[in-house]
Amino acid sequence: MAHVLEIDALTILLLVLAGLTAGWVDAVVGGGGLIQLPALLLVPGMTPVQALATNKVGSIMGTSVSALTYYRRVGPDLRTATPMAVAAFLAAVGGAAVASRIPAQAFTPIILVACIAVATWTLAKPSLGRRTQLRWEGNRHVGTAVGLGLLIGAYDGLLGPGTGSFLVISLVGVLGYAFLPASAIAKIVNFATNAGALVFFVPHGAVIWSLGLAVGAANLVGAYIGARMAVARGSGFVRVIFVVVVGALVLRLGYQTVQQYWP
Repeated sequence: MAHVLEIDALTILLLVLAGLTAGWVDAVVGGGGLIQLPALLLVPGMTPVQALATNKVGSIMGTSVSALTYYRRVGPDLRTATPMAVAAFLAAVGGAAVASRIPAQAFTPIILVACIAVATWTLAKPSLGRRTQLRWEGNRHVGTAVGLGLLIGAYDGLLGPGTGSFLVISLVGVLGYAFLPASAIAKIVNFATNAGALVFFVPHGAVIWSLGLAVGAANLVGAYIGARMAVARGSGFVRVIFVVVVGALVLRLGYQTVQQYWP
């Protein structure tokens, strides 16, 4: 069971600000966990699993609002979003189940290389994600979406930060969506991955509910603002924010890798 944490008002305020910012970033292009999860890890006495579980509560509140906003204003392709979300949900349950058994450091170098490749590819192709040009139709399209959902869903249950960005770039780079509809689909899938992780974390008492709900309320507000901005400004705006967020992820993971191997 989760033990009681003693947290001062300043820490709570900083966590709420982190949740607000994370909600905005997550709604636009994903990657809000880069802000929210590290902030929770700084709370004295909170274990990594508790931080990961509590982060999911905050994130699912934000993704629910952004997913609904995108659904109403963009009309995401549910033929892709639905099977991808179901696969991601199931994979996230499995990922969360092993989250406490595999050290995050084992994956850091691999994720770092992937992020550098994604950033380089996006910058090298200015036309990438400007308009939707699907590469496949029918069963091949759905099968690829399901495979991506399984892979990224397992990652989100296990670790989490950058999941939204990985969803967006997979939808853009692999399936051929423009950045705005890719973000709309990613929000639905990200909601499913958060729900899948919580299916495991909640019964095991890993969630710090007071913090999760406080951060989640702020995340919700940020997500609403971010989703409306993304819809209003289109794929070009989403692409710029995507490059910034992936760049931040590269810097963070690079710093962690340097600390890991050259302390």
